[in-house]
Amino acid sequence: MPLKRRGPLQLAQREVDEIEKQVDSLEKDVQSQAGSTEEAFRRCQKLQMSAEETLRTLKKLSKGDELAPVGNYDQRKQEEERRVQNIVERLKTLSLELSPPGPSTEAGNVSKEDSENSAEEDDDEDSNDNEEEHVENDNNIVRDERRDLKPPSQSDARIYMVLSDFKGEQEGDLSVRKGEVLRIIRKAADGWWLAQNTKGSRGVVPKTFLKIGSSVDEEDDDDDDDNDSKEDDDDKEESEEEENQDSEELTDDPDKWSASHSNWSTVKKALSEIDATDVLSAMGAIPSGFRPSTLNKLLVEEGVTYRGSHYIQPQLSQSQLSFKDLFLDPDTGKVRPRQVSTSVCFSLWSCRMIPTPGVGVQVLRRHVRLCAFDGTQVLSNIHIIRAAYNAKSPKTWSFSPRVTGILPTLLDGDCFMRCNSASPNLGILFELGVTFIRNSTGERGDLSCGWAFLKLTDDAGNPVPNRTYELPVNGGTPYEKDVAVEASPTRGSPSGVFQQMLQARRQPKLVVKLKSANSRTQTQLSVLPDTLLHCLNCIHLLVLHRHLLADALLMDRPTMQNADLICSPILSTFPVLLDQPDLLDALRSAWLDAETNMNRAQKVRACRGTSPI
Repeated sequence: MPLKRRGPLQLAQREVDEIEKQVDSLEKDVQSQAGSTEEAFRRCQKLQMSAEETLRTLKKLSKGDELAPVGNYDQRKQEEERRVQNIVERLKTLSLELSPPGPSTEAGNVSKEDSENSAEEDDDEDSNDNEEEHVENDNNIVRDERRDLKPPSQSDARIYMVLSDFKGEQEGDLSVRKGEVLRIIRKAADGWWLAQNTKGSRGVVPKTFLKIGSSVDEEDDDDDDDNDSKEDDDDKEESEEEENQDSEELTDDPDKWSASHSNWSTVKKALSEIDATDVLSAMGAIPSGFRPSTLNKLLVEEGVTYRGSHYIQPQLSQSQLSFKDLFLDPDTGKVRPRQVSTSVCFSLWSCRMIPTPGVGVQVLRRHVRLCAFDGTQVLSNIHIIRAAYNAKSPKTWSFSPRVTGILPTLLDGDCFMRCNSASPNLGILFELGVTFIRNSTGERGDLSCGWAFLKLTDDAGNPVPNRTYELPVNGGTPYEKDVAVEASPTRGSPSGVFQQMLQARRQPKLVVKLKSANSRTQTQLSVLPDTLLHCLNCIHLLVLHRHLLADALLMDRPTMQNADLICSPILSTFPVLLDQPDLLDALRSAWLDAETNMNRAQKVRACRGTSPI
């Protein structure tokens, strides 16, 4: 008999029960002083995020979402909302107790900033009393007295301006409008900062809606305006000093400079945003080490910059009057071959011992995104390969399944990579990912299950041999080090050789085989762009595109200075096909049909690089 499916409200109740158990356990640990305060504070922040997300989910639920009729639906829903609100209040109180002192700008400044704010309020009251008692005194004397009474930490107070309208979604949020000036009272590690507006109202706002520095408060008196302007000047000077220090450090260290020009900003955004993956990780629904997909964010946010359609276009020279990677061979009249520093062929075989998400998350598809990578930035287009899944072995992914007819490009694990980078750390980056949907909310997301890196040169700079490599799958992002992927963390280290062997077999692995290409494939690769990563089954189409480009841009032009528009449907639409695997497979199928109907002479010409179509 199949198990009875649970409705959204029942799933939310189970989440609330799980969060409440974790909060009770956390409070017991805090009272018994088990573990460090920092670890308890991090657990408190994660639980607070989970509780707030569950509260939002409950408010969005309606009776029509249920699979079957539920008695007293509204009353049960209200009871669960009150439970979650009580949990949130408990966590906020516990967070204030656990907040570590210190000048940290993110998570360790709760108690100190509160004390500073209370000192600021006392100083403001004292200054107002002084003004009432000494109205007839000279203004300079009053300002000097205020400067003396101001605590040394006054320069740490931050005035922020709102970048966009934000409407509070639940109790405790502060609704703000664009251009409004806020004073930050407390900065929390989860990105929700406690702020106060000019009317005295307090609440939390997301830090991404704020910008440091703004105009002064209109309700302050003249002396307060002078003081606030001085504080703004101090803040500007401090920010300029920090920028200068950062620039000096980047100038002194070339590695840091190159990293600053890499994709680190996208990675920081992926790590700092609060999305469904953070909530699921806090609830234990996904294994440790899973992150939002870094390469998917690059594809979404950077447009065509990391797509194959961008890299197959010919590159202009520095003068913008000729091409730097597309030339004609005067002897054959075809594209002149170009040798690059790295040109390899490889096959994805399988992924082993990859953890699976837990209850509450449904996996829609599994895939691997790969690209050329030098440790700091992506150097090629990002190619995606879909993985085959067997329910009998859920932790094993396979590639290139045996199918009748043409193997779809999206499933083909046989690839090539050309890259002209001179970096000694050049290699292939593999990001294992899943596309998931959350059962309770219907929210979709793209999750990274870990990453692996195959360096293509050894320490001496020689190419690595062609063989099969078992690459360890690391957690986190490619910019994080020593992050493990494990469904359930193990306690202690295994003792004994046999136990260590068993533990090593349980570690996630990606199996990749480097292979040599035959002479025909090497000839075809030599006429392709200097940087490209794609499937080997499409190489003949890419070669055809390069020959047509050379004919249209170099051979058929009256002079090299001619800039008339060229009407070529193939050249204009083929780059679009490269980003659409289904259309590319249709073109490959048409090519195969034309090739089967050719005679021997036509096939010989096709082998020499001409088109069968």
